[in-house]
Amino acid sequence: MKVLVTGGAGFIGSHIAERLVAEGHEVVIVDDLITGHIENLALSARFYQMDLQSPWLDELFKIEQPQAVVHQAAQASVRRSVDDPVYDASVNVLGTVGLLQASVRHGVRRFLFASTGGALYGDAQVTPTPEDYPTLPVSPYGASKLAAEVYLRTFHAVHGLSYAALRYANVYGPRQDPHGEAGVVAIFSRRLLSGETTRINGDGKQTRDFVYVGDVADANVRALASDAIGSFNVGTGIETDINAIFQLLRALTGSNQAEVHGPPLPGEQRRSVVDARKIEKVMGWRPRTSLKTGLTATARYFREAQAAPATAPAQPV
Repeated sequence: MKVLVTGGAGFIGSHIAERLVAEGHEVVIVDDLITGHIENLALSARFYQMDLQSPWLDELFKIEQPQAVVHQAAQASVRRSVDDPVYDASVNVLGTVGLLQASVRHGVRRFLFASTGGALYGDAQVTPTPEDYPTLPVSPYGASKLAAEVYLRTFHAVHGLSYAALRYANVYGPRQDPHGEAGVVAIFSRRLLSGETTRINGDGKQTRDFVYVGDVADANVRALASDAIGSFNVGTGIETDINAIFQLLRALTGSNQAEVHGPPLPGEQRRSVVDARKIEKVMGWRPRTSLKTGLTATARYFREAQAAPATAPAQPV
């Protein structure tokens, strides 16, 4: 199958693209490289450096004629969405709608969308939180992801477009950006390895559902092969607090840093964990990577990246 992967030079998108290539699919990647990196590109994939709101998007669909779209490109910073909700909506809502319109116009069979679990459910009273729990986002980022899901349902109703919205828990693993706000595992790994002071926000007892990026790639492969319609949580169903993540990574990196706490982030969720039984029942997916195994692979990646000499990046086609 020919698959168009948006955001395929990014953290999650690059792992999905690699997995699709390994599965024998023909992969085309679109990425504007604002947060993606050219060195992340799957080697056999064709690459277009392009914004999703580019007037050339329709021409790309005419040229490539993808049979499926895996939409990972996004404005993913909650903080930026609060500071600039118009920009957030332009990327996450208008960008998605434009991609849906092009998909329908050019006969795409299946559309996968990278949604979010925690930002949609907020501080839920039911944990692990199932897909039918009320979606009451408290950030423009969460609102934009929810709006995109509504558009998916609309395009299915009006045009018959087959889709699945995968609501990710807290994804971590190799290639995650250690300079962003969402990747606490990446941030801790880089700082512990470099000897920088690693601060934990608040008391560190806030919990998250950490799911390994390789398992998320597998969820996308299974969703692509499925004809199931709707929203599906992708997580482990296990809560882990930030203090535990720090202690595990400190041991894996060989650091002797003391546990240092800073002020809590205003409005930060206290608990976030999703119920992923639906996707296991419908698509046969479940996480296979233990937290220790995933953290070991992540710490190894950042250790090797820190030691590797800088290389000249390949040029886009």
